[in-house]
Amino acid sequence: MATFIMLTRLIQGTKAPPKSTDKVRQHLAEQIGQNCPDVEWRSSFAVLGPYDFLDIFTAPGIDAAMRVATTVRASGYAHTEIWGASELHPIDAAVRTSDPLAE
Repeated sequence: MATFIMLTRLIQGTKAPPKSTDKVRQHLAEQIGQNCPDVEWRSSFAVLGPYDFLDIFTAPGIDAAMRVATTVRASGYAHTEIWGASELHPIDAAVRTSDPLAE
C-alpha cells in the first residue's frame, strides 16, 4: 500500500457553507468507504495556512487516491491536493549510496 497526503481547502461556492463540519466529515467518510473500500485512513489534522485540513491515508495506488480526492471535491465544499509520500529510511539509504562523499 502506498501512502498519500491530502491537503483540503474549504471553498465558498454556489452551495451554502456547511453548518457543521462534523456532518460533512461523517458524510465524506461514508462516501469514501463506499467508493474506496481499499483505502485506510491514518490521521487527520486541522492546520493553519492556505489549507484547512491535512489527511494521511494508504491506498493500493494512485487510482484509489484519485477516487478519494474526487469524492471530497464532489461534495462541492472543498478543493484537494494529493501528494505521494514515502518513509524517510529508504530515501536516506538511497542518498547514502549515491553520495560520493559518504563514508
